[in-house]
Amino acid sequence: MNLPNALTVLRILLIPFFIGFLTYGHYLWALWTILIAGVTDILDGVIARMANQRTKLGAYLDPLADKLLLTSSFVTLSILHLVPGWVAIVVVSRDLIIVAGTLLLHMTQTPLEVAPTALGKGTTLAQLSYLVLALVLIAFQKDVHQLMPLLALMLTLTVISGLHYVYRGIRAYHPDVV
Repeated sequence: MNLPNALTVLRILLIPFFIGFLTYGHYLWALWTILIAGVTDILDGVIARMANQRTKLGAYLDPLADKLLLTSSFVTLSILHLVPGWVAIVVVSRDLIIVAGTLLLHMTQTPLEVAPTALGKGTTLAQLSYLVLALVLIAFQKDVHQLMPLLALMLTLTVISGLHYVYRGIRAYHPDVV
């Protein structure tokens, strides 16, 4: 296993610690954990490109790690009533639709390039930014509602990028229709 993939696996392994810290109210530890996860996300991509270590495994593992981290984060925060439940539903629904569509295309043997779009990367950045800033506010017992403009932007990007991935999936399955 190369270094970028090992960093991605580390990001996945950090998820239970992050959830545990959140669950037991150790918000600063949760914040540090998600910051470390974010740094590993940046590093794995940079190293893979610079050292020419891109792999097929990494192409699947990296977005999976992002989805696992972000969905588990939003679900946990909503269970703890630190973010509204509907926010978690929007984030999780988008990811489930993307995963289900990818599996459907794979089952129908439709050729599909599994690669994040700029919109998808922007959505991940917005989601991670919201989580980090929300954790900062929660850790210092401040009102998370200050982040409403960022939340609105994050949710807008989440919905638009989800629709964009659906469009890409339809176009891959029926290239002559769309």
